Amino acid sequence: MKRFLLRADDLGYSDGVNCGIAAAVEAGLIRTVGIMTNMPLAASGLVRLKADGLCLGQHTNICTGRPLTDPARIPSIVEGDGHFKTSSAYRDAAGRGEDFVVLDEVLLEIEAQYRRFLELVGREPEYFEGHAVASPTFFRGLEIVAERHHLPYFAMGAPGEPVWFRSTRVISYIPEDFSAYEKDPYAFLKLAVASADEDSCRLMVFHPGYIDAYLEDHSSMTEARIREADMLTDSAVAEWLAEQDVELVTYADLP
Repeated sequence: MKRFLLRADDLGYSDGVNCGIAAAVEAGLIRTVGIMTNMPLAASGLVRLKADGLCLGQHTNICTGRPLTDPARIPSIVEGDGHFKTSSAYRDAAGRGEDFVVLDEVLLEIEAQYRRFLELVGREPEYFEGHAVASPTFFRGLEIVAERHHLPYFAMGAPGEPVWFRSTRVISYIPEDFSAYEKDPYAFLKLAVASADEDSCRLMVFHPGYIDAYLEDHSSMTEARIREADMLTDSAVAEWLAEQDVELVTYADLP
C-alpha cells in the first residue's frame, strides 16, 4: 500500500489561514500541521484546530511578520522596522549568489521559535522544518538546533528527490506548472497518487486558507490557498482518496 502524508503549513499566518486549515482538519484529510510560532495568531489557530490527535510541527519562519528575538540582535534577517526581510529579498540575494543570513543570528531566532512552540503546544514538535527561503545558512541553523535538542528534523530536498526522515524515504510531490495547479489542485493530487510507490512515503504540502486583509497585503499566494481549502474540504475528494491503494499517515507514523 502507498503511504501518503498530507501536510498543511502556515498555522498562525492570519485568521483566514487558520480558518482554512481548521476546516481541512475537520474534514479529515489533514492530520499534520506546521505552526508559525512567531505569528500573533498561532495560539488562536491552535484553539481552532482542537489539536488532540494531530501531528504538530514547527514551521520555522524568518520571512513573515516579526521575530521573537530582539531585532537589534538579528540585523541580518530584519528590516529597519523590525519585521523580517521578505522572501523576495532572499530570492534576490540567491540570484546574485549571496546569502545574507548570519548563522549566529538566525540560531537565536530558531531557538526562540522552538521555545515558543513548547509554550504553545506543551510538547516537543513531532517534526521540525523551515518555511522555504533561499538561504543555506538558515537550513544549516535548523540542522544545528534539531541536533542540539534531538528534534526530528525534516530537511528540504530537491523536487522528486527523496529525503530521509528517520528510516523512511519521503518524496515530495511539487507541481511543475504552478499556475495550472492553482486552478485545479485536485488534478495534481491524482497525479501524485498515480506516481507514488510503495517503497517510500509521498508528501504533499498544502497551504489552505481563506483570504483576509492581512493575507492579501502580505502574501503572493492567495488563489492556491482558497483552491486547496476547497479541495481538502470536499467530501468527494475524500471518498476518491479512500478508494485508492493509499494509507494516509503523519510524521509520527513513520518509522
